[in-house]
Parts: sequence; structure tokens; C-alpha cells
Amino acid sequence: MNYQSSFDRLKQKMNAGSIEPAAPTENRSVPNVPVPVQPAFYDFALFPEYKEFTTMEWFYEKQNYTKNQFLKHAGASDATVELDGRRVINFSSYNYLALANDPRVKAAAKRAIDDCGTSTGSGRSITGEVSVHQEFEREIADLLGTEDAVVSVGGYSTNAFAIGYVCRPQDMIIYDELIHNSALSGCKIAGSRRFSFPHNDYEALEKLLVEHRHKYERVLILVEGVYSMDGDIPDVPRIIEIKNRHNALLMVDEAHSMGIIGPNGLGVTDYFNISGKEIDILYGSMSKAFGTCGGYVAGSKPLIAMLKNYAPGVLLYGAAPTPANTAAGLETLRIMRAEPERARQVQANAAYFIAKAKSVGLNTYNSKDSGVVPIMLRDSELALWMSIQLFDRRICTFPMLYPIVPRDKSRLRFFINTNHTKEQIDYTIDCLVENLRVAPRSKGVM
Repeated sequence: MNYQSSFDRLKQKMNAGSIEPAAPTENRSVPNVPVPVQPAFYDFALFPEYKEFTTMEWFYEKQNYTKNQFLKHAGASDATVELDGRRVINFSSYNYLALANDPRVKAAAKRAIDDCGTSTGSGRSITGEVSVHQEFEREIADLLGTEDAVVSVGGYSTNAFAIGYVCRPQDMIIYDELIHNSALSGCKIAGSRRFSFPHNDYEALEKLLVEHRHKYERVLILVEGVYSMDGDIPDVPRIIEIKNRHNALLMVDEAHSMGIIGPNGLGVTDYFNISGKEIDILYGSMSKAFGTCGGYVAGSKPLIAMLKNYAPGVLLYGAAPTPANTAAGLETLRIMRAEPERARQVQANAAYFIAKAKSVGLNTYNSKDSGVVPIMLRDSELALWMSIQLFDRRICTFPMLYPIVPRDKSRLRFFINTNHTKEQIDYTIDCLVENLRVAPRSKGVM
């Protein structure tokens, strides 16, 4: 940016009278007496967020519950994991394909460290570009059928900042009410007018477009490939038809769909047998099936060029993805393509889990064809109690409570792994049923 020319333009506006120079301030003495401020505004211990945390701690202590959060684990997190010395069946890891500990993936990460070090030392536009970045981008774009792609350092940040850059205050964003928090953060960054539509209600989506599309410039529709709380898949072809009719843009969050759904496990394009070019923005997190960290966006060449050169938090003003993480993601991508049976086993395990659960009267809600399976429970207190009881029986799954989900939609969430066995699933379902038989009635503590 030419700062001198910007200053010159400012002076020209002032000379032309379009900007009034600031009036001189009077030399007044200001008494050096601070205005009283309530401690609740500067003492972290009095912040309501901390009070909420201490209430939960009190609840655990009062109920004599085993603390199952922030426990260090040994070894890799797979279908089982060792937590504080106890081996548990692990339904709380989204390492769906068990590739985070694959010898080929680890070797690729180690080679990248040997070749490039643990960091590139700067952003990619300066001296931080390494060949593995470009290789990953070429191969993910080829897999998805898009013109180009960009890989970035964080999954959450990639989603948020891509949305925040593409959309502006004069634009509109319409999102499914169950969209991920990272997308909501992106909406706030953008400052666009925002509307949510009821989950998978495409008539409501179209109605919003009919009523409001003409009032705004760019319009972006946000959905997920697999919804991370419910485990269901939206009707992407129908959404494409709707967005085309209204000249809107569509962004699909593939955090929990890429690597898992579809006959080859390659996400929504594979599941619906469509080209990636039919979706304007395909976003993916590399902390799920990829077994590493980072995020990517795939789409048209103009989109990727803008994100690479101008989008804060995607590449601009941010560190380059580490060589090790990117190399691990690239190797995982190649294994995904070569070994689709891994994803098929996730799908088979999830289908078996759902069938067993339904056969004993458990509610798996809308989950279908994905690796996310909820078990719906009557309230938050029961969900929390159940997670503790299961942990004591060496099963690790966590409760999803308000405000993460609606108050009447409390649940346990199970991430299904390619290495889970039928015996592990049978044992888990049996434990769920046994604990529900003796579960205390809720007392309204939470």
C-alpha cells in the first residue's frame, strides 16, 4: 500500500473542504481521579463465565462424579485410548479412519520435519511456501473436481475467516440453524445480515431467498456435509438447485463428511455423485478423518486467488501450515483414495451401532450414513450422569448439553471409528440399557 499517496488524498479532501480539520482542544486540567468501576468488570473470578465453570465443578463434587475431562492420554487416540492409566473404548475421537497413528502418515510427517523443519518461519506469501503445500492443494482439488484449493493452518479459523472475507456488510448469509460455531464466528466477522432456517427445511430456505435476495449483493448459503451433533446429511443437490435459481453462493462444511461418507468415503461430492464445481465453496477440517491439524478451502481459481492473497486468517497475516501437519494431511489424502474400505468400515460400524441401539429402544435421532451417532436423552442431568457411569465402565463418550444443543435435545455423542469391533459396540449398548434402568430422575440441579 502506498501510504504517502493515501496521506496526499487525505490532504486534498481537507483542502477541498470535504473533511473538517479537528478543532483545537482547550488546555483544561483533568482531575486525576479514576471513575469507580465495579469489580465484576475487571476481576475474572467474578465473570459469569467463571461462575458457570465453578457451578459445574461444584456439581461434580456434590454428586461424587468421576472427573472425565482434561485427562491426559497415553499413546494414540483410536477405537480405544488410555486415559490416566485406564484403557477405555473410545467414542470421543474424530480420528474416524484411524490414520493419526498410521506408520505411513507418521513417516511422512517426520520426513517433512527433516526436509523443512518444524516451521516454515513465516507466512506463505513471504518465504513460508513449501512444496508440500502445493502438492496437497493440487491433490485435494483434483479429488473434489474443483479448479483450485488453499490449505491453511487451522480448521476453525479457515472456516471463520473464509466466510468473514467473502461476505461484507452489504451482503446476506443464510445458514442452517445447526451450523457449526466456526461458521457463526465467520458471520460475525463479515458483519452481513444473517438469517437462519430450520434444520434441513429447504422450503424455508427458498422463502428467505424470495423475500430478501433482491435487497443484498452477495448471498451465501451455509450448510454442513454431516451435522456434527445429529449425524445426518443435507440434500445438497436440492440446495444447489435453490442457490442456482437465486444466484446465491453455496458453502458446504465438510469437517465430518470428508473421508467418511459416500461409496469411496470422499465426502458430499462422492455421496451425491456430483462435481465439486457445482458447490461454490468446499471447506474441510484436517483434524477429523485427516488425523492432523489445519483446514482447506476448494473452489474456483478466482475464489482461491482472493483467499490466498487477501483473506486475513486464511493465509494473510497468519503463519503457514507446518510442514509436518501438511505432509500428514497429504499422505492421509492419498490413503483415503487408495483404501476406501476404511470409510466403508466406519459406515458399517455406524449402521451396526444404530441398528443395535434401535433394537433396544434407544433413540439415535436423525443419524444416517455418517460416523456421528447421538443417543438422545431426556435432559442434561441424565446425559451428564450417563457419561460418568459409562466412563466408570471404561467407555468414553461425552454429553452434549445446552447451549451446545437445545435444552430438550440433550444427548451422548458417539464418534464411530473404522477399528471399533462389534463386541465393543454390543458392550456399549448393553451398558447404556443397564444404566438407563437405574438412572435417577432429574432433580433440576443443572
